[in-house]
Amino acid sequence: MKILLDTTYFFPAIGITIKELPKDTPITLHQKGNQISICDISIFELSAKAAKHINKEKLSPQRVTRGIKAIIYSEQIEIIPTYETQTLLTAFELRNTLTDFIDCLILSSAINHCDALVTEDNDIQNLRKNKEFNELLMATNPKFKIQKLTETL
Repeated sequence: MKILLDTTYFFPAIGITIKELPKDTPITLHQKGNQISICDISIFELSAKAAKHINKEKLSPQRVTRGIKAIIYSEQIEIIPTYETQTLLTAFELRNTLTDFIDCLILSSAINHCDALVTEDNDIQNLRKNKEFNELLMATNPKFKIQKLTETL
């Protein structure tokens, strides 16, 4: 299955741990035969989050840049661009149901390029019950799924 992972699952690569999540999610999912993708806007999100930690001297810039390079140059991770026309058009439609436009870009990238988005984001998870969102899926990628990590593993 081709999976786009939300930004959260890549935080350990730059030195930020999330207590509730395993540190090696991309590796584990890849070893289970999945193709792993990340949205290019997630690279920005990783950098922005890291900048806060660097400013508080909780992370070194070198650690962050090493982690980002590891993601970007990994042969096992596909980077999906947000600037493609269809991705942007879908993101603009998603803006009617999601308030965070970065989330719209991530979800749109997943819908247009993948089989599933793995995320813990409640706003995105709640879309599974949204009629307008489900109509958009039917027209764009009817087999697409939004899943939590526990549902994917």
